[in-house]
Amino acid sequence: MADSSFDIVSKVDTMETQNALSQAQKEIAQRYDFKNVGASIEFSGEKILMKANSEDRVKAVLDVFEQKLIKRGISLRSLDAGDPFASGKEYRIEARMKEGISSEDAKKISKIIRDEGPKSIKSQIQGDELRVQSKSRDDLQAVIALLKGKDLDVALQFVNMR
Repeated sequence: MADSSFDIVSKVDTMETQNALSQAQKEIAQRYDFKNVGASIEFSGEKILMKANSEDRVKAVLDVFEQKLIKRGISLRSLDAGDPFASGKEYRIEARMKEGISSEDAKKISKIIRDEGPKSIKSQIQGDELRVQSKSRDDLQAVIALLKGKDLDVALQFVNMR
């Protein structure tokens, strides 16, 4: 019997991110506590740029954006937001969406599978994703349950189950 396998990936739906961003822009434009503080959020290339005239206000803009991401089903583990910094008279936060699994994270995940998973499981790193193989589909499902139970700092999706 052929081996069953699945891939572990970390991808972000860019359309959902765009929708969350536009919803956050609308809420920031309408909310009373954001009036006359120069609060804004926008995409600038690969980064998401949040601005306001105080550190607390720019953190509130980030909070609004995080709420919109959660409503859209995007894990906050995919959001890599920096600390607020002063830029002239305004404060800014730069954030970006993390895509792919870094080599260190892939090695950590592979080690977890090797140490705690069923013994028939084989995992191999393929670029920014991980391929997991076994003869038993039950073992593969056990690995998925194991990884979902771990507190990793990467948003994982399990695709191409065959």
